[in-house]
Amino acid sequence: MKENLDQREIEERVAILRRFRYLLEQQREKFREYLRILEMQEDEINEDNADAIIAHADLSNQIVKNIGSLQRIIVPMQRLYEKSHASTYNPEDIIPVTKIQDDLVALREKVVNQNIKNQKLLRVRMLDIRRDISGLKNPYRAHRSVYARQDESGSLVHVEA
Repeated sequence: MKENLDQREIEERVAILRRFRYLLEQQREKFREYLRILEMQEDEINEDNADAIIAHADLSNQIVKNIGSLQRIIVPMQRLYEKSHASTYNPEDIIPVTKIQDDLVALREKVVNQNIKNQKLLRVRMLDIRRDISGLKNPYRAHRSVYARQDESGSLVHVEA
């Protein structure tokens, strides 16, 4: 059943669709960027490059915040899109949006898998580091101060002026 729409309603629906599609594409790009960072982080974990791991973790946090911000915009936009197109879904209009959403779902799954993989690698690396640290012997462990004398007996010092 087709509705008779005036030009303003059509333009409004087109604007909603364009904005929704743009936001989805932006989110997809952020997910791709996040996945690249996670893959680089995996390489840095394997190479034991602590500074690079920290830098990648900071970048990842920023990207996750950006994705969260986009998601807060996309959810109401999707509701608006579905509401405005509820009675007049045109399959040709929907295909690009659903394809982008499918890409997002696949990227999200890849990101989660890569994140889990990196977490496992980091746990293993941290266990190795803890094992190495516990194997270190501190020669000053029994002393209260590193300047404490080995023998506790007193001695005289003779000073001539």
